[in-house]
Amino acid sequence: MRGKRKGRLSAGRHGSTRGCRRFGAFLLVFCLTVASVGLLPASTVSAASTPVSKHGRLSVKGANLVDSKGKVFQLCGISTHGINWDVGKAYVNKKAFKTLRDEWGVNAIRLSLYTEGYNGYCSGGNQAELRKLVYNGVKYATELGMYVIIDWHILSDGNPNTHYKDAVNFFGIMAKRYKNYKNVIYEICNEPNGCSWSTVKSYATKIIKRIRKYDKNAVIIVGTPSWSQLGSSLTSNEVANNPIKGYKNIMYSLHFYAGESAHNKYLPAKLRYARKKGLPVIVSEFGLSAASGSGSINKTAMNTWFQLLNKYNISYFCWSLSNKAESSALLKSGTKKTSGWKTSDLSAAGKYIKSKYLARK
Repeated sequence: MRGKRKGRLSAGRHGSTRGCRRFGAFLLVFCLTVASVGLLPASTVSAASTPVSKHGRLSVKGANLVDSKGKVFQLCGISTHGINWDVGKAYVNKKAFKTLRDEWGVNAIRLSLYTEGYNGYCSGGNQAELRKLVYNGVKYATELGMYVIIDWHILSDGNPNTHYKDAVNFFGIMAKRYKNYKNVIYEICNEPNGCSWSTVKSYATKIIKRIRKYDKNAVIIVGTPSWSQLGSSLTSNEVANNPIKGYKNIMYSLHFYAGESAHNKYLPAKLRYARKKGLPVIVSEFGLSAASGSGSINKTAMNTWFQLLNKYNISYFCWSLSNKAESSALLKSGTKKTSGWKTSDLSAAGKYIKSKYLARK
């Protein structure tokens, strides 16, 4: 938020400085009294307590995400489903984000824009309209003092270079638009797959350079092989062993699904190794279900994951804010409301996540 101009109080040619002081004191007492009894709008009273107003611009220090005061900070976020689809688009609204902030303890939103698939940004979707959805999402998050990830959601395309030209153009537009924002984070390739770390690293270096042309400070998240598991196999560690050099405020994504036994068995060790090597890791997507988004949810495994993530102060974003008929969705498939949800509107995953996030808050 831009600061207000500082004005000097003047008594004027016929005024009295004593009278001005008395009036100022009276006005201050009046405002404090009115605020204390709840007569001022809630937004006026609580404006100074939003996540962004309290913590400011984030940056990376060593393996940690830190706030503007240099203190270790943890994003506790929710990811939309694909905003190019009806199951994701409907929830890009200010009331939804406010519900998550005030009633769930969420401090960040991830806006997932699929590059391919139905109405994908690079597969026939209306790019201008899809960018407008992103603009709206950033606008609402900013007005609510929340952090927001702009997610270039590579999935079926696998290799991020498949739509390299679109990516360069997209992130150039975004970085130029949001270069002075304190709350915007860029995720430049959701889940690279079927390609090596050297390929992803080459792509990422070029996109980072493009963003840095305009935005010198924003945190940038780099997706990792395979499906953002920090390496090409469940036991490989090539990302931690060979990170990108020459740029600051870079983080690397780890994605897991608690319904996948292999994720629970192998990925915690990879995370510990990455931390030992000083790699800044962010869990920009996780779910309670299988990686497909369906199947039973695993609360026991998720409890263990939360203990590990909180131990290292690692930020995390749950998939997904949607009423899609799958177990990873946080809303029941029959839920029509796009904000202000009651407990009865939530899926089993939604009830669990809300309780965990509130307990953390």
